[in-house]
Amino acid sequence: MNHAKRKRILADRYANSNIMKSQSLDGIAERSARFIEKCLQSVGRSLHDYAFDGVTHQLFHPHGSDSLRNLQDEEIMKQVAFDDSLQNRLIQYYWPSLHKLIGQALSVFVKPRQTPLADELVLSAARKTDPAQFTLLNRMQDKAYEMEYMDMAAECLDHMAAGIDTTGDGLCFLMWELSQPRSFHIQRRLQQELMANPHVSFDKLQYLDAVVMEGLRCFPAIPMSLPRYVPTGGRTINGFFIPERTIVSSQAYSTHRIDQAVFPEPDLFNPERWLEEKGETDRKRLFFAFASGGRGCIGKHLALAEMKILLRDVYSRFTTLPDITMSDKDMQMADQLISSQPRGKKCLLRLEPLENDTRTYG
Repeated sequence: MNHAKRKRILADRYANSNIMKSQSLDGIAERSARFIEKCLQSVGRSLHDYAFDGVTHQLFHPHGSDSLRNLQDEEIMKQVAFDDSLQNRLIQYYWPSLHKLIGQALSVFVKPRQTPLADELVLSAARKTDPAQFTLLNRMQDKAYEMEYMDMAAECLDHMAAGIDTTGDGLCFLMWELSQPRSFHIQRRLQQELMANPHVSFDKLQYLDAVVMEGLRCFPAIPMSLPRYVPTGGRTINGFFIPERTIVSSQAYSTHRIDQAVFPEPDLFNPERWLEEKGETDRKRLFFAFASGGRGCIGKHLALAEMKILLRDVYSRFTTLPDITMSDKDMQMADQLISSQPRGKKCLLRLEPLENDTRTYG
């Protein structure tokens, strides 16, 4: 089954209409509440737990993970998310002769990723015959699509891996920025919108949407190059003819900064730019956090729902501040060739209850 055909089958479960169903949203909200219970711990790791539990809920509920409360499930998340072996594998692919010379030395520092716990979780879930109707597994088990058991398990594993670092790191960089003195006025405006509209759906809150869009523009989860082959016959790009089978790529980090007429002061975190009517079409055209076209991110609506629900629940109840042990160097974007993560591999924030919040958590 080719990529386009399989994507048409799977896209239904990631459609916004499916994500917005109560069973799907209730699962995200429940996991957001569990995150709040861990709010005094390392936010960086808890955010990855939240993303892990969220994506497995969408994949094969009620057989998903509970890493926010279960240390064994958290070990599964670590296997999948904390991997430094991509550099090794890319050298092996592009320069096999060089890899033969230095591969053994490389493997000492960057071990190939092994995910036996994640494999076991996915293989076990894929055998279940009772996944919830909104889940991806339920869709794949439809006999009309004739998908084999191992194909379903492999698909779930790919989607699970894709849904952890992306949402987790995206939230991590965004919440760090909101916690900086330079952005404190933005955090305050977000809190004001949330507290003034406690019963408004997260997808109807304009400033929350602007904060998320600007976060994804400044700190895209996949900021690096996304290589593609030029199709048969070649293509003319910006006046230059590119022969077929040439490898070309576009990267969100550059696309979000290259045209300063569309994004003035591109390195400035400024959610207000997304509230302006002027230039709206061009901003959307250059927004590349989820890529676009046939290879664009199928999980876009799930990621946005997870981000907005968590931010709503945190900033309607808490003010976030950097932990005194953290430095700007810890939060520099580390190059993972495709994805990114904080250089210090941690994001410690203090969450202080808002003065008018009389509820208790934990």
